[in-house]
Amino acid sequence: MPTTPKKPRVALALAGGGPLGAIYEIGALCALDEALDGVSFADIDAYVGVSAGGFIAAGLANGMSPRELCASFIENAGPEHDIFEPSVLIRPAWGEIAKRLAALPVLAVQASTRYLFGRRSLSSAFERLGRALPAGLFSNAMIDVQLRRQFSVPGRTNDFRQLSRKLVLVATDLDSGDSAPFGQPGFDHVPISKAVQASAALPGLFPPVEIDGHHYVDGALKKTLHASVLLEEDVDLLICLNPLVPFNAKQGAGGGRIPKLVDGGLPVVLSQTFRTMIHSRLQLGMKGYERSHPDTTIVLFEPDQHDAEMFLANTFSYSQRRGLAEHAYQQTRRMLRERRASLGAQLARHGVTIRDAVLDDVSRTLVSKRPPRFARSRSGRALQRLEQVLDDLELALPQR
Repeated sequence: MPTTPKKPRVALALAGGGPLGAIYEIGALCALDEALDGVSFADIDAYVGVSAGGFIAAGLANGMSPRELCASFIENAGPEHDIFEPSVLIRPAWGEIAKRLAALPVLAVQASTRYLFGRRSLSSAFERLGRALPAGLFSNAMIDVQLRRQFSVPGRTNDFRQLSRKLVLVATDLDSGDSAPFGQPGFDHVPISKAVQASAALPGLFPPVEIDGHHYVDGALKKTLHASVLLEEDVDLLICLNPLVPFNAKQGAGGGRIPKLVDGGLPVVLSQTFRTMIHSRLQLGMKGYERSHPDTTIVLFEPDQHDAEMFLANTFSYSQRRGLAEHAYQQTRRMLRERRASLGAQLARHGVTIRDAVLDDVSRTLVSKRPPRFARSRSGRALQRLEQVLDDLELALPQR
């Protein structure tokens, strides 16, 4: 009697990259979801997410499709409980700032005493004052609040243990430097929304997140992708997305805006340095995964290193958010067309095929050209006017 072929186990690994990373991954996933037949990213076997990738993975594991995530995060459309306002990511951490300022007088006395009577150097005294600096500039508390609201509706859950699919969100224990795989046994009692907040707590930008007496920061401090968490689950096909790559400015790739990266000043130099470091670590990790799990097909999607739009993007711009998601969507479709033959052969082994008609339809777009639904309400119109003012201010500041 012939045996029924085993259904391939498919998993998804999403790296971090701040708001830009989330924008890229949503656009790319929308392109992949509609172009690939045999896989639905809202219904696969396992997910792992780091930092911004954790936000996307948590939504997918709760049954939200890439298009629904796009409506929530990019277009601010759909049901009210699903709308995620990116503006909450740039609220000052007033509580953290106030706590540090309150400690400043005592720290100043201690620093003066050390310098005057403790025979310590002036630099040593200033080190003491460093404790008055906030551990993060922006509050990340609303990440937990908004995601808890999204995952409380019927059919979703904020409890790892109640998910029908495996989900792991990785953060880093600040005091030990160890990875914290929320969702794994021993870490699965933590609410999903709180785990996302911890995994995305980029040091310096957001304060560490306290959970069970431990303080956690961005999971990317240890690894870029943490794909080994899923490879240990004996998956057959692992699809990986990494949004941050170093930019190749040679041969006029910068479009004339930055002929050489050094001309962009410190922000551009630091961005390139950071991207190069994490990408080289990713490349080493991918080679290790291929050696340790030769029977697993591992496919990586990431932006073109000549893509100036993704490299030079201002990730906190309201107007750019929609444009960048559309750009990621179209660039992923272009890459699929270019890699159609090789990718098709890799994916076919696991029952996944490329929808040629969909991929070749040049009229397809991601974001709607109509204003989001929330813009029709009084509060929505006020928010839209505020967004326009912020965009105008953003354009005016560089000119001045």
